[in-house]
Amino acid sequence: MKRILIVDDEINIGLLLSKFLTRNGYEVAISTSGNTALEMLAKESFNLVLCDFRLEDTDGREMLKKIKLLYPSTGVIIITGYSDIKLAVELIKMGAYDYITKPLYPDEILNTITKALETQEVLSKPETTSSVNTTQVKKEKNVVAGLPEAFIVGESIASKDLLRQIELIAPTSYSVILTGESGTGKESVAQAIHIKSNRRDKPFIAMDCGSLTKELAGSEFFGHEKGSFTGALYTKIGHFEMANGGTLFLDEVGNLSYEIQAALLRTVQERKVKRIGGTKEIELDVRIIVATNENLHEAIQKGRFREDLYHRFNEFSIHLPPLRQRETDIILFAHQFLKFTNKELNRNVEGFSEEVTECLLTYNWPGNVRELKNVIRRATLLTETNKIQLKALPLEISTFAKVAAIENAVEHIQGRESRKGLKDAALEAEYETILRVLKEVNFNKTKAAQVLNIDRKTLYNKMKAINLE
Repeated sequence: MKRILIVDDEINIGLLLSKFLTRNGYEVAISTSGNTALEMLAKESFNLVLCDFRLEDTDGREMLKKIKLLYPSTGVIIITGYSDIKLAVELIKMGAYDYITKPLYPDEILNTITKALETQEVLSKPETTSSVNTTQVKKEKNVVAGLPEAFIVGESIASKDLLRQIELIAPTSYSVILTGESGTGKESVAQAIHIKSNRRDKPFIAMDCGSLTKELAGSEFFGHEKGSFTGALYTKIGHFEMANGGTLFLDEVGNLSYEIQAALLRTVQERKVKRIGGTKEIELDVRIIVATNENLHEAIQKGRFREDLYHRFNEFSIHLPPLRQRETDIILFAHQFLKFTNKELNRNVEGFSEEVTECLLTYNWPGNVRELKNVIRRATLLTETNKIQLKALPLEISTFAKVAAIENAVEHIQGRESRKGLKDAALEAEYETILRVLKEVNFNKTKAAQVLNIDRKTLYNKMKAINLE
């Protein structure tokens, strides 16, 4: 008999659904909160979850994310009181089988449930040898088997070294510290380590420590029992417990308060966790990967980070270099992001114009891989031809190469003999002024000419003299 879990904080709706589905041959359980539902899923096996989108302690989006992470073989149908096509598409992309709006009609519910369970049965069957040969063995350039799609293998020496380190450390249970600037892809590397490990079939739970308040951190890490403090209306499972058997990824770990660091150290040392307000100790088997974009050695010296906790985490460390130091990867990454975005938007943009390619290579990418991905997604959306053109790039990127050319010209003049003549000094001052004004007006030549009190033709000639047209 198929088992269905109904999650709805309106108990009357849950009871009505339960009676209807029981009469139609299903075994049904009811939960009135998200956290209780997760506890029930941890103890019992369900084929399908019918989850209301709006719950008192969470929402359908978060429930769907957790269920698909922890129990990927369990189907999920979201129920909501209003129709929103954008939300429906988002939920289905996240893994929901379907999205039903209220009022609920018996025939529609039964039909959707039947199809969802049939789909789950098909997905749970092992693939035949022929299907494995045609789908799993096929590889594309720069995609390595066993790595998440978001992880792109670059051609630079730094990228190849990164892959070697992932292959080396993944089979172990070592804790890992990932360092590097914001946007370098630390979470993708953590996911790659998890997928390459023998924990790949267990949960990968990511936690953003930068968004945690001091008051919430303990509950998020360790969970809490109902009534353990004011506002604890439900029992909550913490991230350590959710990740048990798998990998816990802590991003921006340097932002944790000193008090939480002490509690974290105890949990990491003892490999046990106790919910806030609870008495039972839960045994843990969790691999910990942490990430930071700050210098933890400096934080230790300033008393902001515990040295003993650092050494617990630092059984192995990997540094992710910024994108500007991996120039040979930039265009490769851009083409991969274009491919993903074409699929996402159902577009067929073929590539980049020469001007765009030059801009991508010249720009210094302070936001690193994340910024590049966002730029390509935006440009693909704006592009109406078969290639991305300069006008589709953000202004700061499209003008960066031109500004850099002016700066190089100024540096060239400044690099001459220290005893400059009057002409050289005047040129240096002139180019520096042109550069400053162009930056101030976002490279609008008409405005720049007005500010400089010269006509456009004179400005063009001066820019042409330094190969800046």
